Amino acid sequence: MKPNILLIYTGGTIGMMKDPETKALRAFDFSQLLVHIPEIKQLDCHIEPYSFEYPIDSSDMNLEEWRKLGDVIYTNYDDYDGFVVLHGSDTMSFTGSTLSFMFENLTKPIILTGSQLPIGDLRTDAKENLITSLQLAIQNNNGIPIIQEVCIYFEYQLYRANRTTKINAEHFEAFSSPNYPPLAISGVHLNIDTSLLWERKLVDPSLQVNSTAFAKAESKISTREEDNRMNYRPDFVDAVVVLKLFPGITEEVVKSICNIKGLKGIILETYGSGNALTQSWFIHLLQEALLKNIRIVNVTQCKGGAVSMGKYETSTQLMKIGVVSGKDITTEAALPKMMYLLQHTKTREDFKEYFETSLRGEITDSID
Repeated sequence: MKPNILLIYTGGTIGMMKDPETKALRAFDFSQLLVHIPEIKQLDCHIEPYSFEYPIDSSDMNLEEWRKLGDVIYTNYDDYDGFVVLHGSDTMSFTGSTLSFMFENLTKPIILTGSQLPIGDLRTDAKENLITSLQLAIQNNNGIPIIQEVCIYFEYQLYRANRTTKINAEHFEAFSSPNYPPLAISGVHLNIDTSLLWERKLVDPSLQVNSTAFAKAESKISTREEDNRMNYRPDFVDAVVVLKLFPGITEEVVKSICNIKGLKGIILETYGSGNALTQSWFIHLLQEALLKNIRIVNVTQCKGGAVSMGKYETSTQLMKIGVVSGKDITTEAALPKMMYLLQHTKTREDFKEYFETSLRGEITDSID
């Protein structure tokens, strides 16, 4: 039987056409997809297009829109063999990372793609990105999807979504995965490196298990049918903020952020391998925040590499007061992971253990 793929349009450049009169970009009717990309007919699958009632620019993406997208996938999960999501490129890495935490124990591919030029443009990259994303979504072994995780496909490369970051606003090579290799490369042949694909794990913090049970089971792959089910986890805590350090940052700025009413978490973007200023006022403000049960995670501003707290004296104090290491996670993945864990963990110790453990392949476990 031919695979069934749900093609979801959320908005973004890829779904735009130039109005012949005004020359302005507007979204086209996705029920007429085959009219614009007749090559899709050659794919050996059934494609059902679905469009948000009000497509949005990805700059307007938020937790409500993420839930809306997750609900569409969850509601249709049993009826389709895979999902391709058309999305604006600006926040695609955030959305892909969020979906990876929303869906525990995925058994089907969710592939996000988009384009730098509209689908109706003569030089568009939209057609190749869309066609290859669909081809990847239908790859299977005896009816079982080969890809069973959330990915981003862009310009001949398939990446794990929660490892990506947008690196260019103009080039077709808009995305990079600095700390994890591409899962697949599209050339003359479509080469998927199955050794790099994510394997589902037995235990997740959202199952309300204790830390000891998780530590013992986190490396075991489930073989029991009841453990292989897909679980949808759409509830996140959005009372978080990203604090990016810069030379000359003032006490007033940090204090105002740490004292945001109702704040639950801070993603602290530090220098290099996790280094920060060592002035006493800075450490004191972070310590006060931690005492108010605000979780703080240290991630690097660098596009590649990892946080290694204690490597230099400038990060030792952060480690001593209880700041969590983000290891080699991207900011785009750290934000939804924090939102997810704030919902599903209760103690500071559990939050730290789960954040520093790879739940969906978003970090490298072997990094200290």
